[in-house]
Amino acid sequence: MNGRNWLVTDHGTCQELKAAEDEKILTTPYRLYQFLADLDSILDRFDDDTERLKRICPRVRRLMDDSPWLQLQYTFPDPQKGWSVSMLYDEPGYPITVQMVSWEGGRVSTIHNHATWGLVMLLDGEEKNTFWKRSPDAENLDRIERVGDRTFSSGDIICFLPDAIHCVEAMGEKPTISFNLYGMTIYDRRFVFDPKARTAKTF
Repeated sequence: MNGRNWLVTDHGTCQELKAAEDEKILTTPYRLYQFLADLDSILDRFDDDTERLKRICPRVRRLMDDSPWLQLQYTFPDPQKGWSVSMLYDEPGYPITVQMVSWEGGRVSTIHNHATWGLVMLLDGEEKNTFWKRSPDAENLDRIERVGDRTFSSGDIICFLPDAIHCVEAMGEKPTISFNLYGMTIYDRRFVFDPKARTAKTF
């Protein structure tokens, strides 16, 4: 699936990310268990989250190309919540969570960070992301400031650093479907932000 790779930084900037294919993927077809083993190796070899994401991006694309069954492992959005999460892999003590996520068209998420590195590959639909950054002042330590936005389409991969802040809007009428991958979340650093009240509450 064609698309571009993007990185959202802790300061709310969204920049194109050049994938680093440091070794060839020799196995055909490329299966989920092989993908997870490759992630183990990447996490062991690289401490920097950006370097990790550069190497994970091409493997996600290969996984989606070789394992189309994964793209069908989602549930339609819950009509009350507006979204649904289908867990593909979540092993206790293992530092990676793999999900399929669907959003109902027109729904908008909270403004939040993830408190870990993350990667979202959009498989169907369009998704507008609005980016924010922390901008504290003497009276408001949790003040945030809007930086900009970008709309992503099927095939795009959006990577996030742990303190990147964003909200998501599913564009159009049909649901958006995405493959989501996250590292180990530090829950006391994961927040929902209110730019008007200038508050940050744990997720």
